[in-house]
Amino acid sequence: MTFDSTFWVAISFFIFCGVLVYFKIPQKVNDLLNKMINDIKNEIDESEKLRTESKSLLDKSKIKFESANTESEKILEEANREAEKIIIDMNNKFHKSSENKKILSQSKINQMKEFAIKEIRNKSVKIAVDSVKKVISGSVDKSKLEALFEKNLKETKEELKKINS
Repeated sequence: MTFDSTFWVAISFFIFCGVLVYFKIPQKVNDLLNKMINDIKNEIDESEKLRTESKSLLDKSKIKFESANTESEKILEEANREAEKIIIDMNNKFHKSSENKKILSQSKINQMKEFAIKEIRNKSVKIAVDSVKKVISGSVDKSKLEALFEKNLKETKEELKKINS
């Protein structure tokens, strides 16, 4: 009986399969695959835990961000209110100061006006007295002139006192 090459290939295949079974290769491959499956499942579980942790951290961060935004808005509103109060206060102080300066200026103007009027009256009285002296000295004798001068001087002084009072 002659064996052709397919027979020997079949025999070697069965021997190969027998050797694989004898050395428990399929079981080792199965164990190796199961181990890889378990490792992959563990990695998936760990990544799921990390995902949930990161989601919770993201939620916490969003909450903190929103509270920070709210707080910053409150601070800005408070700062705006304080700035408005300061502006109003400064405006009021400015108006009061300008009003006080106006009153003070008006008072100084009135004092200067009164002083100028007094000066004008004094000068005009002096000029009038001098001119009356010249007119009278040329037309009246000295004794009458001195009596008239004293009388007019007293009257002028009394009138000036009345005007100044």
